[in-house]
Amino acid sequence: MAGKYDALRSHLESEEKRLTDDLEQLRAVAYPSEERREGSPFGKREEEATESLELERRLALEKQMREQLADVRAALAKFEEGTYGKCEECGKPIARERLEALPYAKLCLDCKTLQTKNAKGRFPPS
Repeated sequence: MAGKYDALRSHLESEEKRLTDDLEQLRAVAYPSEERREGSPFGKREEEATESLELERRLALEKQMREQLADVRAALAKFEEGTYGKCEECGKPIARERLEALPYAKLCLDCKTLQTKNAKGRFPPS
């Protein structure tokens, strides 16, 4: 497998660094050092609403980035284990085109399609 996926591994390593750097930068901006507002202890409601919305957006973005970083790191670990490019469900090879589009793909297209169909057909227990 050595050499077969070198470009994808390099891309994953670059993506890991980018995501790590972006997360650090997002956290630095999201949690600035102790800023306090002047004036009323209650602050302006509109300003608080805007800050709350911004916080929700940042937290959602941070969560998405952490999840993607975990996927990238899991894919890199598969290189060490010798299992990169194999479907976690059926064990068959994942198509090269799929890996090029999504280097941290865990499932082959058939298994992913089946998973998606099953998820759409499920309803929460009553």
